Amino acid sequence: MSISSITSVQGVTGTGYLQPTGGTSATSDSGFATQLSGAVDNLQQLQSTSNDLAIQAVTGNLDDIHAATIASTRAQVTLELVAAVRNKGVDAFNEIMRMQA
Repeated sequence: MSISSITSVQGVTGTGYLQPTGGTSATSDSGFATQLSGAVDNLQQLQSTSNDLAIQAVTGNLDDIHAATIASTRAQVTLELVAAVRNKGVDAFNEIMRMQA
């Protein structure tokens, strides 16, 4: 029995969003709103895939239960990351609003 590498598991940077851009110029097209919107879109896709695989697992149409588990965990971790980024953005906004002019 040979052990194959796990190619379907990606790191947080491999989820397709919040990747560092080449520079820090203010004129780039990938602003915070665009990155957050892309993260939410990716999260919706991951949750949809997770739901589809969960339905297949419950109905008995899924041969590899590991795929459903991995998809579910990936969707959960991505949701936690997006929520944390959103919370930090709200905290930063509230801190800016408290500053005196």
